Amino acid sequence: MNSFKQLNLIFILFFLVSCGSGNQKASSLFAIDLEGNPRSINQNDILGVAIKNLKDKKIEKVTYSIDGTELALRGNKLNFAISKLGNRILKATIVYENDTVEVTKKLKVLAKEAPEIYTYTILNEYPHDNNAYTQGLEFYKDTLYESTGQKGRSFLRKLDYQTGKVWAQVDLDKAYFGEGITILNDKIYQLTWQSGIGFIYDQKNMAKLDNFQYGKSREGWGLTNDGEKIYKSDGTEKIWILDPETLIEESYIETVTNSSIFNKANELEYVDGKIYANVYQKPSVMIIDSKSGAIEGVVNFSGLSDRITKGADWDANNVLNGIAYHPERKTFFVTGKEWDKLFEVTIQKK
Repeated sequence: MNSFKQLNLIFILFFLVSCGSGNQKASSLFAIDLEGNPRSINQNDILGVAIKNLKDKKIEKVTYSIDGTELALRGNKLNFAISKLGNRILKATIVYENDTVEVTKKLKVLAKEAPEIYTYTILNEYPHDNNAYTQGLEFYKDTLYESTGQKGRSFLRKLDYQTGKVWAQVDLDKAYFGEGITILNDKIYQLTWQSGIGFIYDQKNMAKLDNFQYGKSREGWGLTNDGEKIYKSDGTEKIWILDPETLIEESYIETVTNSSIFNKANELEYVDGKIYANVYQKPSVMIIDSKSGAIEGVVNFSGLSDRITKGADWDANNVLNGIAYHPERKTFFVTGKEWDKLFEVTIQKK
């Protein structure tokens, strides 16, 4: 080995040892001590906090932050007024004896309030194709778009919601299980379940324009958008936020109640800052704050499936799935997997 390579190797080893010793140094000197030593807290909780000074160092200053935002400290009380909930890391930056180190503590930050319970009123019933294994539902102007699942039966179609008449349809290759859709900037985005790939279509003629790959998200479940960003559920507690041009998963929110982190968001719809999400295999829809991830309400759709015709092949998988908002009518449209009816409803607190 020549001397240049030896110097490079020595430098790399020194760098790695220095980084490791820095982390070890911080944890050997200090630790965060929260009042009651909780594993989870609620948004806006105010808790006593202290730094365990394990080596009796002279501490000059301590600041606390989560996701780069400094938390307000009054005396020894820390205010957890943070905007994004879920699994978070509390960081203490400690200045002592002309040095600075950081120590961290993992926390689950939950919603401040329990979800409110909502119910529904049926305004109209429309025909729906009972061969459609509905996974995605969305209005664009007065036209309803639908995506379905099951390999060999998956398609994207646009139709007249009042009659069920199909105006155009694109069948997916038999290798794919179709999932959620959303429409933004004259493009239709469609997910597949476990193939790690999505499709982009021209909204006007439904011609396929491109494919896109998933990033860190595990699977493809539901899609919606707020006019600027795309939201994607993947079967975990995360709802990913995507750039519509690059389809890169830029960030995510985590869906939480006041008592737990929840991982059942399926088909999605965005309305006025809230994400309405079908609960996987349940007759209910969550109302989620799109900024914090707090589940603010749950719509109980129990009894709706009693109004549909259940054939001989009906099974437990034929559940409520599919929610679309009609902005002009200001009503929601819901259906299920292989349901023969599409319901127009209003949603109100119980």
